[in-house]
Amino acid sequence: MSEQQDACAGLEVYRVGGAVRDARLGWPVKDTDWVVVGATAEDMRRRGFRPVGRDFPVFLHPESHEEYALARTERKSGHGYTGFVVHASPDVTLEEDLERRDLTINAMAESTDGRLCDPFGGLADLQARRLRHVSSAFVEDPLRVLRTARFLARYHELGFTIAEETWALMAELAASGELAHLVAERVWTETEKALGEPSPAVYFQALEACGALRVLMPELSSGQREASVDDASAPRAACGALTRMTQLPEAMAPSPRWRWGRLVEALGGEARAALAERLKLPKRYRESGEQLARTRELRLVVQGEGDRGTDRGTDREVAALMAWFEAIDGWRRGERVAPLVAILHQDSPSLADDADRAFKAALGVEPRDLVGEGFQGGALGRELSRRRYRAIETALA
Repeated sequence: MSEQQDACAGLEVYRVGGAVRDARLGWPVKDTDWVVVGATAEDMRRRGFRPVGRDFPVFLHPESHEEYALARTERKSGHGYTGFVVHASPDVTLEEDLERRDLTINAMAESTDGRLCDPFGGLADLQARRLRHVSSAFVEDPLRVLRTARFLARYHELGFTIAEETWALMAELAASGELAHLVAERVWTETEKALGEPSPAVYFQALEACGALRVLMPELSSGQREASVDDASAPRAACGALTRMTQLPEAMAPSPRWRWGRLVEALGGEARAALAERLKLPKRYRESGEQLARTRELRLVVQGEGDRGTDRGTDREVAALMAWFEAIDGWRRGERVAPLVAILHQDSPSLADDADRAFKAALGVEPRDLVGEGFQGGALGRELSRRRYRAIETALA
C-alpha cells in the first residue's frame, strides 16, 4: 500500500486513551484517538491530514477523519484547565506523551500491530478495578478532579474504586482554590457527561467526598468535607436528592436532562437559579429543573410527602392541578405534560393518574367553541379557565 493510499504509511502511530482502555475492559469503543511520534505538523499536512487543534497540534485523517495528535508534553503556566504551555516536537517520546495524562488506565498505548505500551501500570489498575493518577502532575489540572469522578460514575458498577493516594490529590486540589479557575462550560461539560453515565449519583458523591462539590455546586453540597474516604467505591452521599436521580421511568432513565431535573427539583427557587447561572446551564436543563420543581410542589400541595392518595374532585386538588398546568405552560406546550406525569408516577401513582385524566378532560374544552359563543378578550380567558376547572372537577368526581 503506497503513501498515497495510506496517509499513515511510514509514521510511528499508536492508538491511545479510551479505545485501548475500553477494548480491554470489554466496554463499547466509540471513538479512536491516535498519537504520532517523531513527526512535525508539516509532515502531517503534506500527507493530507487537516489541522483542527487550537491549543496543540491535532489533525483529522483524510479518509477516516479520526483524530491524530502529535506527541506532546505540557508545563503548568497559570491557573485552571487552560493554564499550560504545550510542547510538541519530533523529540517527544511516546512515554513522555503518556505521562501527561490523568489516570493510568488512560495512559496506555497500542501499536498498529497490537503491541501494548503501558509504562505506568494501567493494565494492572484496569484489572484491579482501580482509578489511579499517573503522576504528581495530576494536581496541575483541576479538571481532573471532575474527570476522575466521572470515570467512577461510568465504571462503578464494575467495581472500580479511586486509589487512596488519588483521593488525597483530589482533596488537595479542592482545598487549593484551583477549582475556582475552571470556566463554567468545562464544569458543565464534565457534569453533563456524568449525568449520562450508568451511576450518575456517584459523580456527585465523589465530588462531595473530596470537597469539590461545595466549591463548584454549593447548592448541592451538604457542606461536610471528607479529606479521606475509607470506602472509596462508595463515598458518602452529597445530598439526599441523589436517590431521586434513579427514580425515573425506564424509558427516560438514561436522560441527562431529566436526571438533572430530579437532582435539583427540591432546591429553593433562588438556589436553583443561582446554580443554573453558575454553571451556565443550557435552556432545556433549566426548564427541566423548573418543571420538576413545579411538579413536586403539586404533589406536596395535594398530598404531602409520599403517596397517601387523594380526595378526588376536591377544590384543593382541582385548583392545584389547574395551577400546575399553568406553571408548566401545559395549555400551550401540551407535549410537556406526558413526561412530567410519567415522572410524577414514580412518587405518587394516584396523583399522576388524576393529572393525566384531568389534562385530557380539560383539552376537551375548545377555545374556538367559546369564541363562537361570543366570548372575547379577557372574558374569553376567564370563561376558558372556568370551564376547564369544571371539566377537571367532573373527571375526578
